[in-house]
Amino acid sequence: MDRFGEKLRVLREDRGYTLRQLAEMVEVHYTHLNKIENGQKRPSTDLVLKISRLFEITTDRLMKDELDLDT
Repeated sequence: MDRFGEKLRVLREDRGYTLRQLAEMVEVHYTHLNKIENGQKRPSTDLVLKISRLFEITTDRLMKDELDLDT
C-alpha cells in the first residue's frame, strides 16, 4: 500500500476533483487526504472502501503497490 497516495492523486486529478472536493465526498478533512497523498499517513479501511466505491475500483487494485490502474 506504499503507493496508495500516488494512486489516489492520479484518480482524483483524472476526475478533475480538487482535494477539498474529494475530501467532502469521502467525509474527511482535506488536510488528512493531503497527508495520505503525500505518504505521510495511511488511510483507514473505511476510507479505502469509500474511495474505491467513489472511483468504482476494487480495493485490491487500490492497495496493490503497482501504479497501473487500467488492469
